[in-house]
Amino acid sequence: MHRRVGVAAIGNAPMADHDATAAGSSRQDPQSAKTFVYFADPMCSWCYGFSPVIAALARRFEGRLGLRIVMGGLRPFDTRPMRDKDKGYLSEAWSRVAEASGQPFDRAFLARDGFVYDTEPACRAVVTMRTRTPEATLTFLSALQAAFYAGNRDITSVAVLTDIAADHGQDRTAFELALLSADMRNATVADFQFTQGCGVQGYPALFAGSDTSGYLLVTSGYCRLDALEEPLEAWWAAGARV
Repeated sequence: MHRRVGVAAIGNAPMADHDATAAGSSRQDPQSAKTFVYFADPMCSWCYGFSPVIAALARRFEGRLGLRIVMGGLRPFDTRPMRDKDKGYLSEAWSRVAEASGQPFDRAFLARDGFVYDTEPACRAVVTMRTRTPEATLTFLSALQAAFYAGNRDITSVAVLTDIAADHGQDRTAFELALLSADMRNATVADFQFTQGCGVQGYPALFAGSDTSGYLLVTSGYCRLDALEEPLEAWWAAGARV
């Protein structure tokens, strides 16, 4: 989904925690309990384009808004090798993302034969990092995106995922064992189900709010940082009401 929705146009979007009942009640909570909820996939090119934006927002609102990262599952469990027309679609999409965001792409990827665009392993790697070292989740997600899109590395590969995790301070053996575990597979599927339950159908998608007061849709699709910072600041200054 590439539709751009500014903060000025957002509406109320109820969202429940994985284990909670639906939010959106009239009960209000303090601003300190508010958080961003970011739905993404490491192999979503528009999420890659949005990577500097979400990083900048996380820095700007650190101490005010938390950040919860949810894996949406762009194309999980795919088993069919990419066809020429699939590569053509990707090439066009990457051109649009590069033009909008300025992010670099290594198009040598498009020359790969037999590549299966299964996004579940990379999503599972992010869930594994989130479980083991939550504070490293966003930087790890960004590193996976850069490795795939700018570095032409195969992030469907357990070995590559483990290498990148090791670069982010993870013990290689322990991370790989966790990545391959039933717990992480189930947790990743839970993220996909949660995304579907929230009605999110495209990525990136960013919300702000809380489980008690509800959530505002900040953007559905790529949006420039300069279109989000001031409206979010105004929303915060007005009490972050939903």
